Amino acid sequence: MKTVRIGAAQGFYGDTIEPAVATAEKGNVQYICFDALAELTMAILVKDKRKNENAGFTKDISVQMKALLPYVKEKGIKLLTNGGGINPTGAQQEIIRVAREMGIKDLKVAVVTGDNVLDRIPEFEEKGYSLNHLDTGASINQIKDKLEFANAYIGAQPIVRALEAGADIVVTGRTTDTAQFLAPLIHEFNWGKEEWDKLASGVFMGHLLECSAQSTGGNFSGNWQDIEGFDQIGYPIAEVSENGEFIVSKVEDRGGLVTVDTVKEQMLYEIHDPSAYLTPDVVVDLTNVNLENVGPNQVKVTGTRGKPRPDTLKVVMGYENGYAGQVIVGFSWPDAMLKAKKVDEIIRIQLERKGLIYDEVRTDFMGYNSLSGPLAHDNESELNEVFLRMVVKAKTKQEAAKFSRLFPPLALNGPPSMSGFSGNAAPRALLGMWATLLPREEVENHIKVEIAEV
Repeated sequence: MKTVRIGAAQGFYGDTIEPAVATAEKGNVQYICFDALAELTMAILVKDKRKNENAGFTKDISVQMKALLPYVKEKGIKLLTNGGGINPTGAQQEIIRVAREMGIKDLKVAVVTGDNVLDRIPEFEEKGYSLNHLDTGASINQIKDKLEFANAYIGAQPIVRALEAGADIVVTGRTTDTAQFLAPLIHEFNWGKEEWDKLASGVFMGHLLECSAQSTGGNFSGNWQDIEGFDQIGYPIAEVSENGEFIVSKVEDRGGLVTVDTVKEQMLYEIHDPSAYLTPDVVVDLTNVNLENVGPNQVKVTGTRGKPRPDTLKVVMGYENGYAGQVIVGFSWPDAMLKAKKVDEIIRIQLERKGLIYDEVRTDFMGYNSLSGPLAHDNESELNEVFLRMVVKAKTKQEAAKFSRLFPPLALNGPPSMSGFSGNAAPRALLGMWATLLPREEVENHIKVEIAEV
């Protein structure tokens, strides 16, 4: 039975490229796939594009291409990435620039556009689409004038079109995390658009590979102490059969661990309903999945089932949502916690006295409850040190800036031994997220695939 080998390259913007290079060298893969985008990433890229019209894609795409383009030419490995972000055409041009700089020719670089629907919001409203918040039902009128970006999650089919046109590299904007991984399987195996079980298996494979080393021991909450080679951990590789079954592994001389338990932990990551994991390509049912250790660092995955794809696509928008002002100050033994609590009390009294009203004021005691929250149970009086973190949410940058100015006088005017003062010189802009649904044809009919040759 024909098989296809796919390697994971990136789980987030800024990820290391070293494991992908190792996979290209020794993983015997035909495809290497990147998942570069999160909602926060989109906001970062919007800000980049405001400063430079030619920006808006992930900046590390240049480093990635310099590292991997030689393998594209030598071994015929194809690269698929959604690192195009807000400006996928700009990313395509950057890839071409890097290739020319390296003297690499006869390369086809495809770009997929159409996921960005920000300028089409008025059109959607004219057609009667509510664009109400998916979870709360709130009207988009609340935030429409504050929108920073609006992108639909598109699936694998446009990437398949690019591969069918002979693309060596495909760069997209906002796709689902799994689209890059599913597309090669549809292309190689000629899976039909209604072969739901196979498509679901391809999506699940992508889900297991999308998050860097989380299937190969990274972030593992089991016997992580026994995992060797965290300093040079390997990223997952999937060998997929035409019937949809696949084996997850890694390059053997890289660190990490692939077992049923490491794969199982990633299996449940970000899955709200295991019986109905929604994607643009298929609804995935994981309730009958079987994981089996079939060799050292090899886990076979079977039993994934699929249901017809949804009639809508999810659109995620980011909007300006005020500013955060933050201060962190440290206190040492004795009575470290009591000192921190006293400063929290002092600041809150001063806020009231000065009439500084914020949308939210949050206090954390780092070293005690900043991670555990109400579950923290250590003896407060025995803490060697603790850092007080206070954050406010303000409507304007000016209001947020006023908060940090309350703290410096307490170095001499408050409880003893205050140290490690860290205040935001510039308040941080906050991003609010808005999710809604659109009929899929409203997005898909505007998707374009264009290829440029080096």
